[in-house]
Amino acid sequence: QVQLVESGGGLVQPGGSLRLSCEASGFTFSNHAMKWYRQAPGKERELVASITNTGSRTEYVDSVKGRFIISRDNAKSTVYLQMSRLKPEDTALYFCNMYRWPMGDYWGQGTQVTVSS
Repeated sequence: QVQLVESGGGLVQPGGSLRLSCEASGFTFSNHAMKWYRQAPGKERELVASITNTGSRTEYVDSVKGRFIISRDNAKSTVYLQMSRLKPEDTALYFCNMYRWPMGDYWGQGTQVTVSS
C-alpha cells in the first residue's frame, strides 16, 4: 500500500535551516506530482509547495517563496523540502502528500518543525 514517511523536522532558531524528506513506497513515484503541506495549531492545513512528477515545475505559497525549495529524487522515491531563513511563523506540522485519482489524497504522519529562540 501507499506509504509516505516524513523526516527531518526539529527545533531550529529563527534564521536557521532544515531539510525535510519524504520517502514514498507502494506506488510508481515518478508518475506522480508531490506536495508539502503544513498545519499550525488552530489553523487550517496549508499547501506550501508542489513539484511535478519530473521535477520540471515547482510552485510555492507566497509566504515561503525565496526561502524554501522543493525537489525530488525519483531514483530514491523521495521528495525534499529545503527550508532556509526560517521564521517563527513557519512552526507547524509538515506533511507530505500525493494525490492519485480516483482514490484521492494520501498523507504521511507529519514531521514537526518548531522555529524558536
